[in-house]
Amino acid sequence: MDAIRQIGLLPLLYSGISGFSADELVAPECRYVVTDEGWDWPLWDWKGPMVTEGHFAYGKFFGGKAGFITMEWWPDFCNWRRHRYPEPSEDSVEGIILDILRVNGSMITRDLRSACGFDGSKMRSRFDSYITRLQMACRVVTEDFVYPQDKHGNRYGWGWALLNTPEQLFGHEACLCERSPEESLERIMTHLHEIIPYATEKQLKKLIL
Repeated sequence: MDAIRQIGLLPLLYSGISGFSADELVAPECRYVVTDEGWDWPLWDWKGPMVTEGHFAYGKFFGGKAGFITMEWWPDFCNWRRHRYPEPSEDSVEGIILDILRVNGSMITRDLRSACGFDGSKMRSRFDSYITRLQMACRVVTEDFVYPQDKHGNRYGWGWALLNTPEQLFGHEACLCERSPEESLERIMTHLHEIIPYATEKQLKKLIL
């Protein structure tokens, strides 16, 4: 959490830029490992508490891949991305998803998918693509992760994302920015050039644009 606060914007897994991910910052034993009992991945277990305790925005923000953004950088990031991805129309799938979240508040992915009528056997990946676009647009974020439990009360599986709108989770003011979208983009790019100077312009644009 200290590293995320210091960096401001950090992908969870490999981002295409060497060393620029939470997975590459933690000790090797905290990464994904296969054990005799199955698998162990401390970093994966930590991502929920990091979001809730660190008060970070979390979602598929970086080229469709998940990562963290601090509240210091969220207004600028949100400002730029919402300019790039305008508000969807009310009758579009994305618009319906947002409307359901705004009415109901946070929902786990499978419940939201069912509420939107995506119940078919091949609908999951299609629905996930809409959620990814909404997260890239900074209109949906992951609030936490919910895990099923076995009969002994032990959690298992990869966990279900608990989704929400950033306005409901962080407050409307947290999503406002006094700068223009272009000024926000310039501020973000300048910051990234400072913290990862070895990254190329192409690599950074792939993450941010």
